[in-house]
Amino acid sequence: MKKRVVITGLGPITPIGIGKEQYWRGLQEGCSGIRKIEKFPVTHFNSQMAGEVRNFKPEDFLERRDIRRMDRFAQFAVAGSQLAIEDANLNLDDINKERCGVVLGAGVGGLGTFERQCRVLHERGAARVSPLFIPMMISNMGAGQVSIALGFQGPSVTVTTACASSTDAAGKALRMIQGGRADIVVTGGSEAAISPSGLAGFCSMKALSTRNDNPEKASRPFDKERDGFVMGEGAGILIFEELEHARRRGSKIYAEVKGYSSTSDAHHITAPAPEGRGAAQAMVQALTDAGLDPEQIDYINAHGTSTYYNDKSETAAIKKIFGAHAYRVAISSTKSMTGHLLGAAGGIELIATCLAVSKNIVHPTINYDYPDPECDLNYVPNQFRRLEVRNAISNSLGFGGHNAVVVISKYNG
Repeated sequence: MKKRVVITGLGPITPIGIGKEQYWRGLQEGCSGIRKIEKFPVTHFNSQMAGEVRNFKPEDFLERRDIRRMDRFAQFAVAGSQLAIEDANLNLDDINKERCGVVLGAGVGGLGTFERQCRVLHERGAARVSPLFIPMMISNMGAGQVSIALGFQGPSVTVTTACASSTDAAGKALRMIQGGRADIVVTGGSEAAISPSGLAGFCSMKALSTRNDNPEKASRPFDKERDGFVMGEGAGILIFEELEHARRRGSKIYAEVKGYSSTSDAHHITAPAPEGRGAAQAMVQALTDAGLDPEQIDYINAHGTSTYYNDKSETAAIKKIFGAHAYRVAISSTKSMTGHLLGAAGGIELIATCLAVSKNIVHPTINYDYPDPECDLNYVPNQFRRLEVRNAISNSLGFGGHNAVVVISKYNG
């Protein structure tokens, strides 16, 4: 029989708050973390805003020597993991670290390090490139540094499926524990791709909002006047734990992880499949894996990017699977407040979903001002809502046609 898996710790590093309390307060209050970019000059970019983590101090989590050896995305990963371990009340000296793993998502990896060292190469020559260039840049170093920091000796895995990375990581963590390979898995994802080349690339694709005169209103999923997504950064780290292991140590339990599925659109490198075909298939398979019917889902944390095609196709996919219940189920987009954290998006969104299940509060989709006839579902506009959330799903849909869905439920002992 498959072992049961529960969530016992949460560690968000986000544009609207660091740590569970700040993040949850920001979600409930509908706070936007999107501002004009401060890290570098943006005058010549079509899109000049992002969801930066402005109050992150790596020295609060890391030694100075370690800070210099990590790209920002890895710093986020280690910091979020420390917060999650603390939230789970895990004593690292009391657990079998050979039975503890790390599965993290990262869509891009150390883009900032890559840019800086390329400048060094071209301006100062090959001999001046840092020997830490590759170890800081490669995307597995989020998981690698977390394993080192915590001393976890079980599997250490990085998943890269674009914007679905963190959700696929959570799914693989679920399978690892269900199959008896680990008792505890640190999962979720981390990303720090707000850089000149990252911004320029998305600008050239015309994927980003250009509402530069009002950044806080720029990310508006499902709204008729949406004009593109907004880049974000941060980490969403969760502790997945085998149920009996959690019970033996008297841990609080936020929710139970019931199901997971991933599919491929097999359609286009950036555009979703018509009518959300791949996303719909992923939702059906995840619900089947969880042993639930669509009518049993009370809340959907949507991918909801604020792009025309994504929001339209995700809405169509939900309608296809949920039928008449699609108009009753509460749906919201975390990205309306945080922007799009790319490979880390699924991590902070699964945390938001987990808090909805544990607290019976659904956060809003902010900036939903003008209804779109093609996006006509219940997106919890602008104000949080209290309702019993027994079962919920978190959707992530990535470039390359990657679709991933995780199903969680209230823990019932």
